[in-house]
Amino acid sequence: MNPTPMLCIFGVYTLLIFLISRATSRKADDNVFYLGNRRSPWYVVAYGMIGASLSGVTFLSEPGWVKDTQFSYLMVVAGYVAGYAVIVAVLLPLYYRLNLTSIYTYLEKRFGICAYRTGASFFILSRLAGTSLRMFLTVYILYLFVFRYWNIPFFLVSIIFVALILLYTFRGGIKTIVWTDTLQTTFMLLSVAVSIYLIGKEMGWSLHDLVTRVMESEYSTVIVADWTDERFYLKQFLSGVFIPIVMTGLDQDMMQKNLSCRNLRDARKNMIGLSLVLLPINLLFLSLGAVLMIYAQANGIEVPESDRLFAQVAVHRLGGVAGIVFTVGLVAAAYSSADGTLTAVTTSICIDILRLNRRNISDRKRIRLRYLVHFIVALVSLLLILCVKRLNNQAVIDSVFSVAGYTYGPLLGLYAFGLCCKRAVHDKAVPVIALLSPAIAFLLDYRSQQWLGGYKFGFELLIVNGLITFAGLWLCRKKRTSPNDE
Repeated sequence: MNPTPMLCIFGVYTLLIFLISRATSRKADDNVFYLGNRRSPWYVVAYGMIGASLSGVTFLSEPGWVKDTQFSYLMVVAGYVAGYAVIVAVLLPLYYRLNLTSIYTYLEKRFGICAYRTGASFFILSRLAGTSLRMFLTVYILYLFVFRYWNIPFFLVSIIFVALILLYTFRGGIKTIVWTDTLQTTFMLLSVAVSIYLIGKEMGWSLHDLVTRVMESEYSTVIVADWTDERFYLKQFLSGVFIPIVMTGLDQDMMQKNLSCRNLRDARKNMIGLSLVLLPINLLFLSLGAVLMIYAQANGIEVPESDRLFAQVAVHRLGGVAGIVFTVGLVAAAYSSADGTLTAVTTSICIDILRLNRRNISDRKRIRLRYLVHFIVALVSLLLILCVKRLNNQAVIDSVFSVAGYTYGPLLGLYAFGLCCKRAVHDKAVPVIALLSPAIAFLLDYRSQQWLGGYKFGFELLIVNGLITFAGLWLCRKKRTSPNDE
């Protein structure tokens, strides 16, 4: 497919995003940037969060991942429902009761300033690392199939992409993102559904034939019974319970959108709605992966690296319509991967690290400092994208969860201890515990097959990491000061 139409789609979509940004950022102040004045309709937030939860990783990497893991990822998604129930029942009421802007303020109230800044720092690290992987994937595909045609280097494409996101989130913040996410969700889902239809049409399949072929294929395996396999179904399910707890419930990016709802009741509706639709939506993405593999085998296509499978077939094999549909979904996924992170990390640095909301400075100066932080976060994201291009060598969806296992584990342990135990801890010991936990988890992961009879860790390493942090906090707890202390 000629890259010119793809470039035009990128330009038109970007213009549409900027029009939404302009409409939502008028008279924007800090409260609009951080919480959208708490006026976001819950159904808009819920729908937009589908795209934010999926992003470019699911759009590009999950279909290709089917080649190696079949449908075993569905066991992870099945666990999401229980994880979201914890968020609805425990975390959202906590955040609304304390009237938080940054969810990590809870750690200061519960443990102290060291724990507070440790939690915020781990979120910033987690989000920047995870988003650099997500942005790298989508920017790299845009570069391969669009910009390389005009000999525009990858680093320049990355600069253009990050600059555009910086500009449209600069003023409106979370209020802008809530509405742009709805647009991105729509185009991502339409792109996948239409792509499946076009492949089925190319193969001469009816809808019934398509479903039958997928179900009977070698890729439809959901349950892996070998307990030593990293895809063992019980490990996948338990990991799925904790992944949304940490990557949504303990994540400022995702919770900031929930906190922009009018009240707790609306925020709960949002989370319940999201949890119910993720299973069929992920099934749709995995089905696309199976259809792509069947199509590639039937046509003698050598399957490229997994993250490029969708792009390779859509752009080079299925003709102009499929290429256009793919490009629309890709551009939507590209923006969805990054805009919320820039806003959430900016919020965390301003509120948790610099504590601008507590400093006796003018509103004008506070906004200028927020602009500066936003720019620096964008610059760091750009540098990380360029680093990932040199280092990444596996499916990005796998990399994202691997990183999360180390960086979100301490957050899981901190919140679990804070909510389950009444005892105080020695606040200055928290940063040390939070740093030791991922190091111990890494050692266990590295030696697991030798020490644990061939056992290989998967996503459940996140749980192990959280338990190590919990144990460290228990060892550093303070003596009882009242009979009610546990």
